Parts: sequence; structure tokens; C-alpha cells
Amino acid sequence: MTKILITDGLDKVGLDILNVAAQVDDRNNISAEELLTVIGEYEALIVRGRTKVTAAVFAAGKKLKVVGRAGVGVDNIDLTAAKAHGVAVVNAPVATSVAVAELAFSLLLATSREIPRADASMKAGKWIKKELEGVELYGKTLGVIGFGRIGAETGKRAAAFGMKILGYDPLIPADEIQRRGGQPVTLDALFAQSDFITLHIPLTAETKNIINAESILKMKDGVRIVCAARGGVIDEAALLVGLESGKVAAAGLDVFAAEPPGLTALVAHPKVVCTPHIGAQTVESQARAAEDIASEVLNALNGRLLRWKVA
Repeated sequence: MTKILITDGLDKVGLDILNVAAQVDDRNNISAEELLTVIGEYEALIVRGRTKVTAAVFAAGKKLKVVGRAGVGVDNIDLTAAKAHGVAVVNAPVATSVAVAELAFSLLLATSREIPRADASMKAGKWIKKELEGVELYGKTLGVIGFGRIGAETGKRAAAFGMKILGYDPLIPADEIQRRGGQPVTLDALFAQSDFITLHIPLTAETKNIINAESILKMKDGVRIVCAARGGVIDEAALLVGLESGKVAAAGLDVFAAEPPGLTALVAHPKVVCTPHIGAQTVESQARAAEDIASEVLNALNGRLLRWKVA
């Protein structure tokens, strides 16, 4: 019988789909060393963000036909090695779009009204009302870097709040950005015109540190920056300098270059709202991701058409 290994957990709806068609071993939190010793038994591997599917894993997985990522990002999977070993890589890019967009928008609200600081002060028995003068989203300009599914969903929510939406995405035609509700602009124009900036891009050689010291200088004074995409697309040292100088009024971060980041100066900064990479962490999102990746992995094992093949 076909054997499938799951290493980072999977919602019950996905397990139910897989159990009908295969022997499923759920080895949540398996170590990298253990993975290398057992992967040779399996035709399929399903992971989330924790497990690193390295070249060594592909070399040891003599029976592997497919690796499934129960989510969007595949930066924890060596795609070059997958291709070299003839292993398909699939993901679930649609399942988490709403959850991540809602978190990004939550961070926009939190940074504009200092909600975490207000809550912490109340729990400390303080009443600092006069210190908590925020800004409204209404009438402001939101620059969306990456106008794919999540960026467009974030833009929809911002438009409902009366914001003007600018969209930058070199992979999406200008007319499609317009159709999705954004005004297409160059990256420099987005930096210059935006009151708020939100990032929805993968981490690649081209996007690494796309927000850096030089780009921050091009932004409006008092800009607020939100990122619920991938750590590494923001130069964290440059962002800290921007916050210290006041050029950047606030930042909302769900992702970091190193995770967990520990109590760094950036995490501890009073103008930073932090969450521990919880963009996709909703009940609904996890159920959708599990269902999508389970069916896609079975499609790959049975030679059927793949909807979301990454490599």
C-alpha cells in the first residue's frame, strides 16, 4: 500500500482523505536526523514550514514521488534537488489567502491605533489615554507590494476602509492589478506615495531586503510598514534605524529573517507590533490547506492533473 509521511501535523479533514487511499504515518515534530532514516519507506511527504526538505532528504527518499507543502511558501523545500530526483512539489496556495490578508489588515489597524500598547497599559492598571493618539486608515494610501491572491485580498479590505490602493507586482500585468482593485505603480512611486506599506511576496534573490535603508529614505516621513509574507524581505537592521529616527512611525511584523527571532531590539521596540508567524493559523485556513494538499498529493501519486505544481 502507498505510504505517506506527515511531519508537521495536518488537520483531520486532510487525514481523512489520505487514510482512505494510503497508509498514513503522522510523525509530528520528527527530527531532521530521524527523517533521513525513515524517508526511504515513503512515496509521499507532507510538511508545513518547520520541516526542511533538503537535498539529503531527496537523496534518501528513494521511493519519493511527491512532496506536499500544506500552505503557500516552499522556501523550506530544495526545489533544485526535487527536480534532480524527479520528485513533484505541490502546495496549497489558495487555502491561506484570507487568513493571511486578515492578519495583515489586523496589523495595519494595530499599528495605526497602538492597540497592543493600549491593552498592555490597561492590564498594568494605567490610563494613558492622552499618549495614544493614532491615525485613521480612511483617506490614506496603502502600497501593496505583491498583488497576488493575498495582496489583492488585503487591498479589498483596505478599500472598504476608504483607502487608496497602490499595487506593485512585476509578475502581474497592469490591467490585472487594476482588475483586482489596485492602481499599478512602480516600486519607487509606491515608496514615495504610500502612508502604509504591506508586503505579500515570496523570499527570492530579487525580493531579499526589498525594504532596505535606501528604500526607506524614499518613503514618506511617518510611514507604517506591515509584513506577513516572508522573513528576509525586510532588512531588519535598516527598519530598526528607521524606527529609531522616526522616519518609520510603526511596523507590524508576523515574519522574521530568523525564526524564532528571540527578544531582539526590533522585537522589543515599542513601535513594533509582533506576532509569531501566525498568518495561516486559523481553524478555517488549516482545514482548507489540509483538504487541498491531501487531494493534490493523491493526484500526484495517481498521475492525475496537478493544480498547484511548484516544481
